[in-house]
Amino acid sequence: MTPGRIDSGEMLRRLVGFDTVSRKSNLAAIDFIRDYLDGHGIGSRLTFDDAGGKANLFATIGPPDRPGVILSGHSDVVPVDDQEWSSDPFILREADGLLHGRGAVDMKGFIAVALALVPEIKARALAAPVHLVFSYDEEVGCIGVSRLISQIGMAEARPFACVVGEPTGMVPITGQKGLQVRRCTVRGLEAHSSRTPYGVNAVEAAAELIAKIKAIGRRIRRDGPFDPGFDPPYSTVHCGTVHGGAAQNIVPSHCDFTYEIRNLPGHDPEPIFAEIELHARHFLEPEMKQVDAEAGFTFVDRAQLPDYAIDESHPAVTLVKRALGANEAGRVSYMTEAGLFGRAGIPTVICGPGHIAQAHKPDEFIARSELARCENFVLRLAEFVGA
Repeated sequence: MTPGRIDSGEMLRRLVGFDTVSRKSNLAAIDFIRDYLDGHGIGSRLTFDDAGGKANLFATIGPPDRPGVILSGHSDVVPVDDQEWSSDPFILREADGLLHGRGAVDMKGFIAVALALVPEIKARALAAPVHLVFSYDEEVGCIGVSRLISQIGMAEARPFACVVGEPTGMVPITGQKGLQVRRCTVRGLEAHSSRTPYGVNAVEAAAELIAKIKAIGRRIRRDGPFDPGFDPPYSTVHCGTVHGGAAQNIVPSHCDFTYEIRNLPGHDPEPIFAEIELHARHFLEPEMKQVDAEAGFTFVDRAQLPDYAIDESHPAVTLVKRALGANEAGRVSYMTEAGLFGRAGIPTVICGPGHIAQAHKPDEFIARSELARCENFVLRLAEFVGA
């Protein structure tokens, strides 16, 4: 017997109830989704990480041998550690039309809508398929979807469009910045702090390079390049973590820090990285090596995610605008999986319920009205795909 329809809010309650913080397994949530789809006669394919503790899910509603559209979302969420929540973040709480819970807006709200509408989508006897793609580890580098794309080839027929349902306030987004993250490890020479000239202070060397990175960021902010479609309208450079030192009276022999570049489409980040490394090699290391030949800097890539842009005249954008009843599109500075779908040759638009300003914060929320707007969009999209 086919189960009845589950309201989007109720589906979101169930999804939020799964603690899918990126450092943990998402299998309980994926098993729930797979069983739900099985109940509607829709099979799923899973792809796993190397340890087998996380999975992507790919499912098709409609004829798999024809080009269709993807509805894509990530199942993982960011941690709640050290955040002050008004209630249990993994129990959905409603107040004044707002649904609070970790992942409510980023981005289990979109997944909830897609799943809640499965019966309606299936009943439309689609001439072209709607694919459901739910990934793992988006929040730590879009890791899962890369494996999904490479391992199962997406579908028997390549989809002609993809909608990544990140929170955009239901505005179609046609571009995003790229994200490149590197880690710098500084090796110094330990000494008693009363003998600082005979040691190499790794923390101070790191601080000097971080200051250079900050200066580069200021220069880009002043000189560009610029794209007014983004906020901010230029590429950004940012240091996010620093670790080093053991005690105040010890010259630290080790320090490491991470830094990122979020680049505009068409603004190559590699010359920026090269400038940073050149400064370390030519201006900082010589003084360090005068004390210890082994002192210096090591740079390692942590993440490389592509920027993405699609022309507003592309049929995939036209389809999404038509389903939304929208004329305008925008661009975003935050990272999504759109660049990876785009690199795989699948035209992609970012569009989903809620607003990024509510993501990653204590008492994260999505409005019920946003879920309703997203329901209308998905149903119209399925109608146009199946026509």
